[in-house]
Amino acid sequence: MRTLIIATRNGNKTREVAAMLGPEWVVEDLTGRTEIPEPEEDGSSFEENAVIKAEAASRALAGLVLADDSGLEVDVLGGAPGIRSARYAGEKATDEENRGRLLGELARLSHAAEEPVRARFHCAMAVAEGGRMLGTFAGSVEGRIILAEAGAGGFGYDPLFIPDGYSQTFAEMDAETKNALSHRARAMEQVMKWLARRAS
Repeated sequence: MRTLIIATRNGNKTREVAAMLGPEWVVEDLTGRTEIPEPEEDGSSFEENAVIKAEAASRALAGLVLADDSGLEVDVLGGAPGIRSARYAGEKATDEENRGRLLGELARLSHAAEEPVRARFHCAMAVAEGGRMLGTFAGSVEGRIILAEAGAGGFGYDPLFIPDGYSQTFAEMDAETKNALSHRARAMEQVMKWLARRAS
């Protein structure tokens, strides 16, 4: 079996990636590896932040390391929360606090309640080994924001996002459905093709 290390301490992300890769892969993350510091994510794009995380973790660990940086871009907010999606309500903000700030920002815009609030989830992924970048990949999914949370599944902004062509939020969908069409799934599809070529 092959091993892929995910440069995250977010168990939700790790489980999603593991489900996409399937049983032939051992997927590990940085949970419990307190000796590996979190690098400063000071990039100006999702891709730059993914590269920063992948390179930093791969310098400390043997084997392939995958990092992702992803977030929500809301058109009427000028693309916010964007690369600050996980920290929208503050550096240590919870998912609930971030969703609360997003809804608060939209509530201040009178036209947000009158028309679909267009948005997208974007994900950039980077694969590194030994501190050397091997490849970057990206995926996105278009949709809209609803102004009241729906669903108990998922994480982050999932209870507020309905992808185009569907009537349920990501948080209302079963994991299999979400994993088939999410931004992370679309980026991982490219990663998996790259891994297959590398192994052949």
